[in-house]
Amino acid sequence: MTRSRPSADRHAARVVETATDPAAAARSRLAASWRRSLSHYGLDPARQDGVHRITETALAQRRERAAQLLHIAIPKLDALYQMVGSSGCGVLLTDAEGVVLDLRAGSGDLGVFRAWGLCPGADWSEASEGTNGIGTCIAETRRVVIHRDEHFHARNIAMSCMDAPIFGPEGELIGALDVSSARADQTEAFNRLIAAMVAQTARQIEADAFRAAFPEARIITAEAEDSEASVLLAVDRDDLVQGATRAARRSFGLESSGPLIARPASDLFGREDGPSGFERAERAAMVRALARAKGNVSEAARTLGVGRATFYRRMKKLGLS
Repeated sequence: MTRSRPSADRHAARVVETATDPAAAARSRLAASWRRSLSHYGLDPARQDGVHRITETALAQRRERAAQLLHIAIPKLDALYQMVGSSGCGVLLTDAEGVVLDLRAGSGDLGVFRAWGLCPGADWSEASEGTNGIGTCIAETRRVVIHRDEHFHARNIAMSCMDAPIFGPEGELIGALDVSSARADQTEAFNRLIAAMVAQTARQIEADAFRAAFPEARIITAEAEDSEASVLLAVDRDDLVQGATRAARRSFGLESSGPLIARPASDLFGREDGPSGFERAERAAMVRALARAKGNVSEAARTLGVGRATFYRRMKKLGLS
């Protein structure tokens, strides 16, 4: 499907006019993305060459690095495709850099998707393609809908893209989930419905990846204002938080990404919720005291109101190192 030249020229002119207006970028996230695409990445909205694709070897390497994500996501991609595929939509999974790793599309639609560059190995980062569902979702780490002429490149304005980011067990961005369609009759209302399904599926992938990363931990599900977010904590047998999803990190004010500083789960919830049994409770209390004292035994002993030597004896008896 090729856009007529006058239509493409009008779109390119509108993008440039909007992107060079600082006030527009301040008012609108879309205009800000167009401005990034034009000024920061130096892209031309009228560019006609196709989407950049990496080599098969490079794609195989990326898929290998994302093996755990793919293993968890593939059943979810299949399920999502079963819900949206009959309407001519395709389901894509990308890595954190916007390179497509996997695609679900009907046999009759595959040729169209490949022609549009919606296929494994295609680079849909904002730096490569300007404003688009995948790239802008990754650049802004939020769910987005880019409907037809909201795309930066004129050659992409026949598409609608609904995307949600996927975050890893340490709060890091690990990919994006995309549903794309080039149907001319696809409405914005229908796009919003699909976008909700995409966001829900992305959170399911994120939750499963988190559980897989902490197989021995007790997983606590916490409430959140954002019902779409996966607010999960991984807690060990001593009531120390070992991991938290990105939404949980934000909800409880934890480190935004990377390993967590050990802290008692009861501190986050504002209550004592340790294991039962006198020795298990004592052990948990000592572990919490050590965590709060950042490993300083003397300070931990003072917190519990015992002497340093007594604290060491109890550590030895309870198997604490």
